[in-house]
Amino acid sequence: MLDKFPIIRATRNGIKEMEDIVVKEYHLTIILNKHELVTLLCSPEKLDFLAIGFLFSEGLISEKGDIKAIDLDVEGNLVSVATKNPQRFSKDILSKRLIGSSGGKGAYSFAGADPQSKIDTPIYVSPSEVLDLVEQFVHRSGLFESTGGVHSAALCDRTSILVFSEDIGRHNAIDKVFGECLLKDIPIHDHLLVTSGRVSSEILSKAAKRRIPILISKSAPTDLGLELAQERGITLIGFVREKRMNIYTHRWRVLSHGK
Repeated sequence: MLDKFPIIRATRNGIKEMEDIVVKEYHLTIILNKHELVTLLCSPEKLDFLAIGFLFSEGLISEKGDIKAIDLDVEGNLVSVATKNPQRFSKDILSKRLIGSSGGKGAYSFAGADPQSKIDTPIYVSPSEVLDLVEQFVHRSGLFESTGGVHSAALCDRTSILVFSEDIGRHNAIDKVFGECLLKDIPIHDHLLVTSGRVSSEILSKAAKRRIPILISKSAPTDLGLELAQERGITLIGFVREKRMNIYTHRWRVLSHGK
């Protein structure tokens, strides 16, 4: 996960030679039912969770029971997934693609449907609980503290982190969480999702597909992210730092006083 690199550290008082710690970048090719599907630029950990989470987010699998086998070849940068009922894909989908660490698909999309029903789950959280969760979240990321080069994501209940992952890509970090939940039979819906990255419409869509009612970020949302959160019934909380936060949408889930 980490490597050392010789650098020159420059300050107003001069320069000196030293070693810095940098995060490793890895490329993982996902093979679905013997077809090369996509190559992800990612961090080299929890690769099986990443592959399953990616397929889950894209609608190419819908439950753990769809999976027949997972074969991870770390040295070969490959993970092969076989499903019990292989789907037929168009030639465009079956031509190998590269998704950078920034994550978003752009014009690239698979067959996964995005259900449009509004999320009205009556789950509540207080500002104190949000601040406490984010404080736990920040201290869990040893990689970020060492390098400043990764994003993090976590599935939480009101008071604790249930599943945590980190990656050079914010989309990857969330997919690792979803993949781990799927393979370990941890329910995703009706929980809170915390992310370190900005909340774009694509990040919001990932949460909406999984019926997550509250999305929390240390960073800012985009206008389309806010629009989708409002439409889909998701409480979006951003800029959670130290003693403050911004509640953007569906504030009825955030309790004004107490817990």
